[in-house]
Amino acid sequence: MTAQSNITQIFCDFQQFLENEQQLREDIRVVVREVEQTAREILTQLHSVHQPDGIKSVSSICEKCVPMFETIRQNMSALGAKIPTNQYYRYNDQWRFVIQRLAFLSAYLIYLQSETLVTRETVAQMIGVKTDRQEGFHIDLDDYLMGLLQLASELSRLAVNSVTAGDYGRPMRIAKFVGELDSGFRLLNLKNDSLRKRFDGLKYDLKKVEEVVYDLTIRGLKPTE
Repeated sequence: MTAQSNITQIFCDFQQFLENEQQLREDIRVVVREVEQTAREILTQLHSVHQPDGIKSVSSICEKCVPMFETIRQNMSALGAKIPTNQYYRYNDQWRFVIQRLAFLSAYLIYLQSETLVTRETVAQMIGVKTDRQEGFHIDLDDYLMGLLQLASELSRLAVNSVTAGDYGRPMRIAKFVGELDSGFRLLNLKNDSLRKRFDGLKYDLKKVEEVVYDLTIRGLKPTE
């Protein structure tokens, strides 16, 4: 084989690699779009709690969301199967945002059901992934934390709309929950720039909820213990 033909073969191999890489990324995008679509449907359903009658229908709204997570789990399983071994971080820029959104949706659903903080392990179970990177397709701690910060923002909105719906006790419970969430985040030494910037917004979410509570208090609408 001549030097010229050898060089040609090398670059032909490169081209084949690039084509395979491009096809894999496209395959990943197809599945991610399906996950994003289901996530939007879940969010739309959960957003209905903000409607005038939504606060009174929290349980039924949550029940409608539960089956949608089965679709999420199926699609996440399909997505994980496409990722070559030990190549998670090579491609995770394509699903990082939707993973964060799913963490938020899981946290929001659990809060509406029980007014408790969802664990990372529970989020992983709900969306069909692992928590340990050694086990394959997983949810990073940073993505879980980003979901919790999105939850705080959503709850600050819910506090306002709860008053409109005549539920004066819920903002008190939300204020306590978001306050504890804020205290928890303050224990962390956040290295991730985007996570740290998002955390900066948590104090505004907390302030918004506290203002709702203060307004209820001075108007004499704060429920007695």
